[in-house]
Amino acid sequence: MAKSPLKTSKKAPSPVWTLPFERKNYVYIAAGIGVIVLGFVLLSLGISSGWDNPLSVNVAPVVLVIGYCVIIPWAIMAGRKKTDN
Repeated sequence: MAKSPLKTSKKAPSPVWTLPFERKNYVYIAAGIGVIVLGFVLLSLGISSGWDNPLSVNVAPVVLVIGYCVIIPWAIMAGRKKTDN
């Protein structure tokens, strides 16, 4: 007699998937978006007061670079605490 094709096999436990970001990551991203909005607000001040406004010419680009190139990448790369399971 042939062996039955229905065998009971043990399945490997499926890995538990969790979100890669924690609450602090979302807070940092929100702060980065706030800094970027502040940069665009400072940039728009030059429309009403002329293009020689130091806030819109000098400060706003620096604030935007800090928001886009420092805070947002830092918020994405801020790692979780390592736990030993």
